[in-house]
Amino acid sequence: MEEICKNTVEALKRRGFDAVYCATAEEASSAVMAEVDAVQRVGMGGSVTMKELGVTERLNESGKLQTRGADCDLFLLSANAITEDGRIVNIDGNGNRVAASVSGPGKVVYAIGRNKIVSGGIDAAIARVKEKACPPNCIRLGKKTPCAETGKCADCDSPDRICKVTAIFDRRPTGTPTTVYVVNADLGY
Repeated sequence: MEEICKNTVEALKRRGFDAVYCATAEEASSAVMAEVDAVQRVGMGGSVTMKELGVTERLNESGKLQTRGADCDLFLLSANAITEDGRIVNIDGNGNRVAASVSGPGKVVYAIGRNKIVSGGIDAAIARVKEKACPPNCIRLGKKTPCAETGKCADCDSPDRICKVTAIFDRRPTGTPTTVYVVNADLGY
């Protein structure tokens, strides 16, 4: 898996992202916190990965966390999936997390675990999100959706549906410095 992670980092670099391989979750946590220490205002998308890295708790203690992601110095998030050829896929309910990852913050930082890397392109990435990320996130958030009940995406029409906005990053957005830490550990959904 180390080789796949490193190859994904190289693919991200070819697509204009600043990408870094982290051999462990601890290494990724330290790298993300170094980014936090360098700024004053930090926004964050709801991220199980950041929680598992200990970033959420440390960020809450720092007093730097703000609720508005678009006007912060640094926005932290993970991705729902990333292709081996370096394309990032995020699916969101409100769109605030994906919006902040596109434009607004001074810098965007992703931490993405190896379990989110897929081969097979965008279709495989979206399938991964619908199968592996949306159902547990709906359960975690207490949503009343078919996938929260069955554990399987039903492409529902529920008002509680969390897969309403899909962002596919083929390249780093112009004007948005973005660093992606690819971690050789299973993190998040």
